[in-house]
Amino acid sequence: PRSKGVDIEGKLGDPVVAAAPGRVIYVGSGIPGLGKFIVVRHENGFNTVYAHNRENLVKIDQTLARGQKIAEIGNTDADTPKLHFQIRKLGTPLDPIKYLPPS
Repeated sequence: PRSKGVDIEGKLGDPVVAAAPGRVIYVGSGIPGLGKFIVVRHENGFNTVYAHNRENLVKIDQTLARGQKIAEIGNTDADTPKLHFQIRKLGTPLDPIKYLPPS
């Protein structure tokens, strides 16, 4: 199910930024329903997923700082422009709302 994350509405081309420091482990579009997406590995077994991007701006193995722009919001495999954001720990999806700062 795609309920394993949160959709954050945005405008086409808005910046998508890394939630925390980490290293890019996937850039592509290999999972139907996610469009163009990026996976970032963080310490303590955490990965974050950023999906539906218009443009991915990073490469595999790139080291990221928190807040670094990694993509542009898009609508690849989505009906409206948005960021689909997931947090996983050791492969298990977690509720991102518990980890994101209040908006």
